[in-house]
Amino acid sequence: MKKILLFFIFVFLFSFSRAQEIQLSPNAEISVLTVGPGPSLNDAFGHNAFRIKDPKNGIDVTYGYGEYDFDAPNFYLKFAQGKLNYLISKTDFNRFYQVYRYYNRSIKEQTLNLSEAEKQKLYDYLINNYKPENRAYLYDFFFDNCATKIKDVARFALNNNIKFNLPEDYKEATFRTMIQKNLNKNSWGSLGIDIALGSVIDRQAAAEDHMFLPKNIYAFFENASIKNGKEPLVKNSQIIYTKKKIPIPNSFLTSPLFILGLIGLFIIYITYKDYKNTTRSKWLDVTLFSLNGIIGIFILLLWFATDHKGTHQNYNLLWAFALNILVIGQLFKKKVSGWFIKYIKLLIILLCLLTLHWIIGVQVFAIGLIPLLIALGVRYLFLIKHYSTNR
Repeated sequence: MKKILLFFIFVFLFSFSRAQEIQLSPNAEISVLTVGPGPSLNDAFGHNAFRIKDPKNGIDVTYGYGEYDFDAPNFYLKFAQGKLNYLISKTDFNRFYQVYRYYNRSIKEQTLNLSEAEKQKLYDYLINNYKPENRAYLYDFFFDNCATKIKDVARFALNNNIKFNLPEDYKEATFRTMIQKNLNKNSWGSLGIDIALGSVIDRQAAAEDHMFLPKNIYAFFENASIKNGKEPLVKNSQIIYTKKKIPIPNSFLTSPLFILGLIGLFIIYITYKDYKNTTRSKWLDVTLFSLNGIIGIFILLLWFATDHKGTHQNYNLLWAFALNILVIGQLFKKKVSGWFIKYIKLLIILLCLLTLHWIIGVQVFAIGLIPLLIALGVRYLFLIKHYSTNR
């Protein structure tokens, strides 16, 4: 029994080692797959993958770089800190196709114009990259994601001899503009992104940096050339699956602009009643300053306590002022200290600075915040008048 067991172990190890050294046939093809966006926020930007097809060797698999490592220790904490490793995945093409067809997401394919040696080099790289010790990589939404990995691996296979020409419909844009083109600006996902990400994504992106989006991988690869510009990178392109048009409900009544608009009107209404009755609703001020300060602390943590590059220099701190959490005690007093009135004046100045930043393009803010910012300004003005009158 021991000899039989050792024999099967030997056969398995031999087969496994041979699998790692598969020589692609001359008819093998390597293509780039571009999957269209899905309905949820994490699907909104699409996906890319390599497809390796070699009928002679019975190979038809895809490799992609967008898999979560749910088994990673402290998964959610690492995700929040920007320290979470993503994984390269390997999937049978038929399963890949059926999954995205089920979720009604379009699939385009670009067959690459590679020599036999280049195909083999790319395939060997993916096999080696898929090994357990090599699978993980530190994800970065803008510079190291499922799309940029496709560009980097293709460059490696072609010894950095790809020339990425500008697509015909290319337009200069900021990172935020490119993100928001894939989202409904009046959605909660868009609001969250605009609050969490700072002014660093409002700078003009270099042409090649546009390829952080999967659809731009398709556009740039379609126009790329190799061999000193003599041949196209893509041999042929085809649409594998066309997304069916299904009406998507888009209710304005549940949008940020409507909900925050109602909240803003409510704040202004309570402020008007306080003004007419020469009183002050302490509960409202405590709630506003508390929430405002907590959001400010969250933004500060994203900026200084994480490795996310896109959260730096976030001027949402001009309205979500973290220090508000420290002055709540003043709101319980009938007569406040003189410095607190000056502090509220500072909050109004900060709102004015935010408006200036928005106008001159330092940072673009979420449109859903507009009614809330107006309501905050009105409330701050009321507090200055109320406290000045009751000193």
